[in-house]
Amino acid sequence: MKGHAAGVKVAALCICGSGADSERCCLPYLESSAAAPNAQALMRSRYTAYTLHDIDYLLRTWHPHTRPARLQVDAQIRWLGLKLKHSHAGLAGDTEGMVEFIARFKIGSRADRIHEISRFVFDDGAWLYLDGDVKHQPRIRPGR
Repeated sequence: MKGHAAGVKVAALCICGSGADSERCCLPYLESSAAAPNAQALMRSRYTAYTLHDIDYLLRTWHPHTRPARLQVDAQIRWLGLKLKHSHAGLAGDTEGMVEFIARFKIGSRADRIHEISRFVFDDGAWLYLDGDVKHQPRIRPGR
């Protein structure tokens, strides 16, 4: 949140597009060791982490069996928005979940999107990104 006159704070909407303010949406997960409560919240927080180039969070929330040893995020990417299309399971009491999303981005003057069905698992008390089925492969590879 940004400071405002007379100490009043103005809430900034979260980058993930949920409509909630960032302090009550994705930032608590990125700024602490708090785990996202469900697969959809983890998907949104991971998108936010990509926009903020928070590689540590991305690796921390990636399942160890599929996590890359190293991750690079192109600093020239400008993320334009996230749209969640569908989700299945991934709630409290579930052990796995799926979230289909489209993430739009731009590099220079070229715009593209990633369309993926991501799989998540609940492991050791936290939701983790496992892998995804890419439905649209971007011409420009923004990193994973």
